Amino acid sequence: MNAHTTLAERLPDNLADLDVAADTNRTEMTLPTPVELRRSLPLDPLLAERLQAQRQAVHDILEGRDDRLLVVVGPCSIHDPVAALEYAQRLAELAPRVSDRLLPVMRVYVEKPRTTVGWKGLAYDPGLDGSGDMALGLRLSRQLMRDIASLGLPVATELLQPMLAPYLEDLLAWVAIGARTTESQLHRELASGLDAAVGFKNATSGDVKVALDAMQAAAHPHQHFGLAADGRPVMRETAGNPHTHLVLRGGHDGPNHDADSVRACRQALEVAGLAPRLMVDCSHANACKDHRRQGEVLRDVLAQRLAGETSLMGLMLESHLEEGRQALEPATMRYGVSVTDACLGWEATEALLLEAAEQLRSA
Repeated sequence: MNAHTTLAERLPDNLADLDVAADTNRTEMTLPTPVELRRSLPLDPLLAERLQAQRQAVHDILEGRDDRLLVVVGPCSIHDPVAALEYAQRLAELAPRVSDRLLPVMRVYVEKPRTTVGWKGLAYDPGLDGSGDMALGLRLSRQLMRDIASLGLPVATELLQPMLAPYLEDLLAWVAIGARTTESQLHRELASGLDAAVGFKNATSGDVKVALDAMQAAAHPHQHFGLAADGRPVMRETAGNPHTHLVLRGGHDGPNHDADSVRACRQALEVAGLAPRLMVDCSHANACKDHRRQGEVLRDVLAQRLAGETSLMGLMLESHLEEGRQALEPATMRYGVSVTDACLGWEATEALLLEAAEQLRSA
């Protein structure tokens, strides 16, 4: 072969004729494209209008046009769509009783980050048995989110795998980028093209700067690799997302929801030229990994709000029908109990939200 032969001249006319060795380290399952799933589970015009209003309600709180407290509440993860829908129905019935001071948004987390290995969520393994029927998982996830949004509840989720976003993003009012992925360029690019508001969590170490960097990056336009609705790879241009904020979830050194930590974060946001808007995750390190202490954190957030800390615009609670958590043993599992982080039960959750609304009314 001539040393000056071009790459194009060396390639066969039909790339399919290339003799590619079989890859023995993976297998593949064909999945529906995002457009195929959206067509099978479409949004009617009335629901599409409602979803836009839900996103706008969240934006209004972030922008200070609405002084209600944004409350992202619900199961740590979704493993049983029936129990999740029952939870949603209860939350939808409660919402009108608190809606003058709170905007409840339901956690519908269908992906779960894992430190090493473990169950990755409804979208990946709906059978809870390692069978990995992602086609069914994607369908169940979209159906559940559509049903919950139809009840009048805004839907929140954590987006972990960027390729999954096109299947669900038209249903979302609020998105979390988790502590393990806030530093990821891919997730910052993803956030820059979302219509939903995005909360970036501080790192598991407690470092807040990575989240501030993420907010700045997501606010800017990007050109990046993406997946089109028909499944084709595309170069995507995003306009930047102006609706981002910081989520304080504590770190290795303990909680960061106290007044001194909140003040320091607000000042860091202002120095970085970012809007001072903060949400407190009442679980995880802020609750010292004790789900029962979430109420203490919520009350501390309320006290700071009532004392004039206007940067605190939201909070998160992990809550299910029943308190606690259980091992993932399909044959013996209890209805309405989390299989990931331990959660508050419904009665405690309802009482906390009613208490929060009443305290805010008295301000």
